[in-house]
Amino acid sequence: MLRETVGSIAASFGPEYTRRINTAGEPPLELWDALASRGYLGVNIPEEYDGGGLGMAALAAVGEEVTAAGCGLLLIVVSPAIVGSILTRHGTPDQKERWLRGIARGTTKFAFAITESDAGSNSHNLSTAARRDGGRWILRGQKTFISGVEEADAILVVARTREPDGSLGLPLLLIVDTDAPGLERQHIPTALPPSDKQWQLFFDDVEVEADRLVGGETAGLKAVFDGLNPERIMGAAVCNGGSRRALELAAAYARERKVWSAPIGAHQGISHPLAEAKIELELARLMMQKAAALYDAGAPAGEASNMAKYAAAEAGVHCVDRAIQTHGGNGFSLEYGLTQMYWAVRLVRTAPVSREMILNYVAEHSLGLPRSY
Repeated sequence: MLRETVGSIAASFGPEYTRRINTAGEPPLELWDALASRGYLGVNIPEEYDGGGLGMAALAAVGEEVTAAGCGLLLIVVSPAIVGSILTRHGTPDQKERWLRGIARGTTKFAFAITESDAGSNSHNLSTAARRDGGRWILRGQKTFISGVEEADAILVVARTREPDGSLGLPLLLIVDTDAPGLERQHIPTALPPSDKQWQLFFDDVEVEADRLVGGETAGLKAVFDGLNPERIMGAAVCNGGSRRALELAAAYARERKVWSAPIGAHQGISHPLAEAKIELELARLMMQKAAALYDAGAPAGEASNMAKYAAAEAGVHCVDRAIQTHGGNGFSLEYGLTQMYWAVRLVRTAPVSREMILNYVAEHSLGLPRSY
């Protein structure tokens, strides 16, 4: 019922809405509000904070159905999934009352800032730092490729403690308003849809009050990963939705398009690649559901979350590529809506964690092989 209802709402907007906001370079505010007003953007948040109490399994279903309907909602991966999950597990009662309730309602939007250009995939090399100054923190540094800042109310920033001797200590999580003095942003042009803007952030001695520290001074790393696993689950979910749509369009075209005496889908050169992609997609969807179930149960979910994200990305690239190939020249026509989907699924191979780092993780932690980096 959840999937059916969300799919119906998203379908009422559809690819036409997506094209319109992309042409205008605007975020999908109307779609966000339509889902938020019915409670679907906080289904993973505990009921006591106005959420649905249904966990990541439900939010992943919402994300998948949105993209399967030809829409995009980038901040669903960030605000309720990453930040909502972190606040649920590590926020103080006051922080939950102040921010988590709004996240559940969809009235408060968060961005998440961890990536730095010099650190890349090595989060141990983060250099954005926060030093103590009486009863507050002073934040200084830069972040890059941060999503959705233009529509967010606040940013959950991953920094490191600047010790009195100048050295960098443990990770910290700090909530910073997007209009905070000393915070500047610069748009990064990318191949992604114009509605999915990426930003470089500059923190020039931004003052952060002590009550905006999430997880205390020692739980930062644990808190971060309690948000990164949901990010990988949601990245897989929205990629799977796009893959579903690509295959549905390809199959419909192959059933109707005739070049000789029969539909092109009758030829194994067309049907077999699509069948292979369908199998890959369904396996990826199952792994995503497993990862969400483990996370919701409080069980270790790192392995499954990484595998789900990897499988979804590989399946997504194959689904969209084969859908384009099935359409022939029409696959490159904007009218058919396939080329716009390519970068959305291709992104998942690289972010939020690269396929190579996932393979490193599985080799080391799943197979017990020597660490390679």
